[in-house]
Amino acid sequence: MELTWFKKGTIYQIYPRSFNDSNNDGIGDLRGIIEKLDYLQKLNVDILWLSPIFSSPNDDNGYDISDYCAIMPEFGSMDDFDELLQKTHDKGMRLILDLVANHCSDEHSWFKEAKKSKDNPYRDYFHWQKPLENGDPPNNWKSFFGGSAWEYDQASGEYYLHLFTKKQPDLNWENPKVREEIYNAMRFWLDKGVDGFRMDVIPLISKRDGYPDAPEVGFRKIIEDVYANGPRLHEYLREMNDKVVSHYDAFSLAEGVGINHNNAGLYINYDRKELDMLYHFDILECTIVNGKFEEASPFDLVNMKGIFKRWRDAVHEKGWLANAIGNHDFARMVSRFGNDKEYWSASAKMLFIMQATQNGTLNIYQGDEIGMTNIVLDSIDEVKDVQSLNFYNENLETKRFSKKLALEMINKEGRDNARTPIQWNDEINGGFSMKEPWLKPNPNYKEINVAQQDDDPDSILNFYRDLLMVRKDYDVFVYGDFEELEFSNPDLYIYKKTLGNEKIMVALNFGSENTDFAIDANTSMGDIIINNYKKLGVKDNIIQLEPYQGVIVEFN
Repeated sequence: MELTWFKKGTIYQIYPRSFNDSNNDGIGDLRGIIEKLDYLQKLNVDILWLSPIFSSPNDDNGYDISDYCAIMPEFGSMDDFDELLQKTHDKGMRLILDLVANHCSDEHSWFKEAKKSKDNPYRDYFHWQKPLENGDPPNNWKSFFGGSAWEYDQASGEYYLHLFTKKQPDLNWENPKVREEIYNAMRFWLDKGVDGFRMDVIPLISKRDGYPDAPEVGFRKIIEDVYANGPRLHEYLREMNDKVVSHYDAFSLAEGVGINHNNAGLYINYDRKELDMLYHFDILECTIVNGKFEEASPFDLVNMKGIFKRWRDAVHEKGWLANAIGNHDFARMVSRFGNDKEYWSASAKMLFIMQATQNGTLNIYQGDEIGMTNIVLDSIDEVKDVQSLNFYNENLETKRFSKKLALEMINKEGRDNARTPIQWNDEINGGFSMKEPWLKPNPNYKEINVAQQDDDPDSILNFYRDLLMVRKDYDVFVYGDFEELEFSNPDLYIYKKTLGNEKIMVALNFGSENTDFAIDANTSMGDIIINNYKKLGVKDNIIQLEPYQGVIVEFN
């Protein structure tokens, strides 16, 4: 196995709109990131991933791109980006961008041209279909954000496909000109020195021949069997790697929507020469039954352990995964999987121990390093996320849930939870901006913020810093072979990892009660590497874990 720089590196995802506002207009920007590079370097992360910074009308906060080679004016200028890239490299870190290649904005020049006439050269850049005889859309496909995936164009009498909002028309990758447009945009940024791309919904770029109706099954199954894994997908990914990525010291990270552990190898196995890694959705969606809001299920630790194991076994020594349990599309990690009330600090630290000791490239989402939590939005007027708003507005028509319950569902799982401004200090708006931010700050910024934790040796922030530094010294954290212990225990997650002479045992208590477990008689404990409590109870080969305690120990 080749030990490339991005495998052991730690990726830190920045959602620019919510990271740091340098000019006090209420919106984060590139200069705001530049101002915080010392903070990021001190955190001991290696790779910065920027969510989209390209020109966009912001229907989906930048994931609707109107120019792939220009900077969104709200974020700054190309000179600002060049300075950010140079200073990131000067500080020994790398930088990757978010490539949105499945769709663009309806305000992109390509789509504006495509709408002019059916014989316009750009018409075939998109998916157009005639209505059915009764005028309905060409099939029953639904958008990820609710409603039909087809929008009628009155002027031409045809529908265009949009798997996301109607302002995000899907690109037609069957057209080689479209592929070359995307490849040229990638080369533009790679030639500047960008170190790779996180590829948004990349499994969706190849559409199924004839646009067949989706079966009457759950939406997650429809994504996997109808929207993702299309007939020419792997041809396109090999072409992208061959024509673009392989010519640079850069890597490709796929958002693995619609990919399961059985077909993951088709994307990331080394001999495929398609993608360098992906992060999957099985962990991110492990409390979601079928749809983000409607059918939630309680967190189940045994289920999570099984997910980690299935994916680890599927790619072992054949391919590489990114390791993510939080990002801009999901509610806050500590609110979902930990205890953000009584055991907020302990559970945030324990979750990071789990994440930092799973095999794969580690992904941290901004704000998790200080234990940022979900926010309570008091009315629908405070909701900004298009996915949440579409759910709420559809519910007004169907009356499936009360308005109160619909808002409660949004507060529990909505994407705005992860997008509230970073809480830098306890001053106005958490130090993010002097002006009212684009999204309501979490009121708990008075208690949870960077400044408060910066010099506190027991803070979540310094725990992240310390663990990331330790992780650089232990290859076993990233590459070690697993031995699961207490697998069926609903409160304990315990495993050994071995790589040559490096041997560690990780013990995590996900419960709110003290819990004991017995060490194998043939195992002798060594030094404690990391502990999120001040002590560890050990007596007669029995380890005693306090609520949400997590430890990493060496063993012989």
